[in-house]
Amino acid sequence: MQITVMSQNLGRGGWQHTDGAIEDRWPQLAGAINSVRPDILLGQEAEGWSADGHARLIRAEHDLDMDGILAPSPSGLGPVTMYRRDTLGRRTYLNHDHSSRETHHGFEVVGWNLPCLPAPLTAGSVHLSPYDPVRAASEVSFMGSRVHRTGGGFAILGGDFNYPPVAGPEPEYARMRPYNRGSRLKVTDPERPGPPKPDRSVAWRIAGKGFTDVAWHLYKGSGDENLLTRTGSDDRIDWILVSDPLVPCITEYGVIDTGSDHRGIWVKLDLTKATTSGVWSYR
Repeated sequence: MQITVMSQNLGRGGWQHTDGAIEDRWPQLAGAINSVRPDILLGQEAEGWSADGHARLIRAEHDLDMDGILAPSPSGLGPVTMYRRDTLGRRTYLNHDHSSRETHHGFEVVGWNLPCLPAPLTAGSVHLSPYDPVRAASEVSFMGSRVHRTGGGFAILGGDFNYPPVAGPEPEYARMRPYNRGSRLKVTDPERPGPPKPDRSVAWRIAGKGFTDVAWHLYKGSGDENLLTRTGSDDRIDWILVSDPLVPCITEYGVIDTGSDHRGIWVKLDLTKATTSGVWSYR
């Protein structure tokens, strides 16, 4: 069984606010997403998608031929998870317990029972607080635990992590806004400043919970620098991560311009290659 998973920051719900004018960017986003045709879409900044009877969510479901679920969001810029029922079937798990308290933007886990796996496949759309790596590390630690709540260890996280990745090229420091420099770089003495260094603690925290950065994993095997294409203006801050049993499933990864301020990313997984020995229960 092969599936494609895509992550996309929608950029304020797919609406462009410029000099008082509002432009609907969703048709362009939808066209780019449909060119990938993901089975799971992990979206961020679904601003306004619950308004007017969930009109924007319903439009997205129609345009993408997918079912969608919005997570409760303290910030109003919450995540959305969309999935293709003709591939995955009906969802069999849905959980957003404690997320409004533990996260800035919200978080939700969706799961499916698939015949090729001995435990549910789960996925969560990630959008971490951009203000403080300590807060973000706490958020991602929470997410890494909650997505494993069903047990088994077949989990996917994807989204806008807002911080430097686990490894790779340094950010384009000259392009960094001051507010990002203050959050994404290691803290140094302003009276004795040294060269800037990326703070990778958020990425290392979730790696410690048994998650692998798909792009970096494939790069280590191929040396293809296109895999490390920056997804934001100054760094590769959008990632798709898979848990250890799903690492053998990784077959292909790509980056796509979608018209948002974040590039879209996608991975193809052959779930028949998953490691199915040593399945564990959550306790």
